[in-house]
Amino acid sequence: MDLKQIHNVYFIGIGGIGMSALARYFVYIKKNVAGYDKTKTPLTEELSQLGIHIHYSDDVKAIDGRFMDSRKTLVVYTPAVPDSHSEYQYFFQNGFTVKKRSEVLGIITKDTFCFAVAGTHGKTTTSSILAHLLNESGTPFTAFLGGVSEDFNSNFLFKGSEYSVVEADEYDRSFLRLFPDVACITSMDADHLDIYGTNDEMVRSFEEFADKTKPNGKLFVRKGLPIGGLTYGIEDGSDYCIENLKIEHGTYIFDLKTPETTLMGVKFNKPGEHNLLNGLVAFAMAIESGSSPTILAKGLETFKGVQRRFSYKIKEGGFVFIDDYAHHPTEINAVYQAISEMHPNKKVLAVFQPHLFSRTRDFVDAFAESLSKFDSILLLDIYPAREEPLAGVNSSWLLGKITNPKKKLVSKEELITEIKSQSPDVLVTMGAGDIGLEVSKIKKELENAH
Repeated sequence: MDLKQIHNVYFIGIGGIGMSALARYFVYIKKNVAGYDKTKTPLTEELSQLGIHIHYSDDVKAIDGRFMDSRKTLVVYTPAVPDSHSEYQYFFQNGFTVKKRSEVLGIITKDTFCFAVAGTHGKTTTSSILAHLLNESGTPFTAFLGGVSEDFNSNFLFKGSEYSVVEADEYDRSFLRLFPDVACITSMDADHLDIYGTNDEMVRSFEEFADKTKPNGKLFVRKGLPIGGLTYGIEDGSDYCIENLKIEHGTYIFDLKTPETTLMGVKFNKPGEHNLLNGLVAFAMAIESGSSPTILAKGLETFKGVQRRFSYKIKEGGFVFIDDYAHHPTEINAVYQAISEMHPNKKVLAVFQPHLFSRTRDFVDAFAESLSKFDSILLLDIYPAREEPLAGVNSSWLLGKITNPKKKLVSKEELITEIKSQSPDVLVTMGAGDIGLEVSKIKKELENAH
C-alpha cells in the first residue's frame, strides 16, 4: 500500500487511544480524516477540534461523500469492532482498502528505525518514557502512544521521521505486523486468553515477535522471562541494572549499570518498582539511538508521567487520590506495592471496575487475592468493552471471592457518597473501562470536601 496514493482515511473506532494517535498522524501529513465511534468522549472531542468529522451511529449514510471513493480512501479499524458492524461490512464488500490499526502502524514505521515496546503490562509508560528521553536528546522521531503523555499532553508526537516509537500490542497478535530495530518485552503474564486459549500459545506469540527484530537489532527482556536478549532488572546482575536503590522524599535514587559504564545518583520520580523497570528499559533502548547516556539519565528525572498511570489527582492535607489504568491482577499488585512504599501505614480504599467478562472469568481468584490486600474495596460492575455477558460472570461473583470483609458492590451513582462515608487516607481508582470518566467528578467532589 502506497500512502502517497491515499487522500482520505476513515477510522471505524476512531476514539480508541491507539486509533486516535493514528488519526492525528494522518491529519499531520495533510490527509482528509473522518471516523465513527459509538460514544462521545474527551478524546473524540479533541479530534473534532482538529477538524475531524466524527459520527456516533453505525450508519453508512452518515459518512462524508469524499470517503466513498475506494481508490483514494484507506479504512482503518480496530479489532474491538464486531464483524457485524454495517460500516465495516460496507467498506469490506465494496473494494476498499480495509486494514487493522496494527497493519497501518507497520506500514508507517517500516522505513524508520523502529523502537517497539511489547509486554502484557508497562507498554504505555515505557513507550512514553522512551519518547520523552528521545525528545530530551534531540532525536528526530514520531511516537504513537497508548496513553496521553503528561510531558506532551498527547498520545502522538512528531519530531521527525527518522525514528519511530510504537507499542507492540499482543492483543489479537497485532505486534506481529511490526518490524522493530530495537524491541523490548516488559512482561508475559497470562492475558487475552479469549484470543490465545492458553498461556503457552501466548508465549509462542511473544517468541515470534522477538524473532521479528531486524538482524542487526537488539531485544531487551526483563530478567527471568523465558526469551533470550539483553536483560534488565533491579539488584539482580542484569546487563542493564539498577543498584544501590534508595528512596528520598518520594524520589528513587540509584546507580544505573550498563555493559559499558555506571551512572551514579540517577533520579526517577514515578512511584513503584514496575515504573522504575519501565524507566530502565526505556533508557537502555534510547541509547541505541546514539544519544548520550548522561543526557538520557537526566531525562529520567524530568519524566512527568502518563495520564491514568499512577496519576496523583489530589495530594493535600494528608489525603491522597491516585488514578490508575490497572486491569490485571499483576497490575493491581504493582499499584498496591507502590502505594505501600510511598504511603506506608495509611488507610487505603480501592475502587475497581473489572474490564471484560472473559478476563474476570480467567483470573477471578487472582483478582480477589490482589484486591483483598487493600484496607477496603468498592467494586463496580464489569465493563464489557467488546464482549457479550457470560453466564455467572459478574462483579457479585468476584466480590464473593474477596477475603477482606470490608468490601461492597456499588453503582457509579453511589460511588462518591460511599467514598466520602469511608474517609480514607488514600483513595485509588483502577480499571481500563469508563471509570476514567468518573475520575474528574470524584476529584471535584473530594477537593470541595477537603
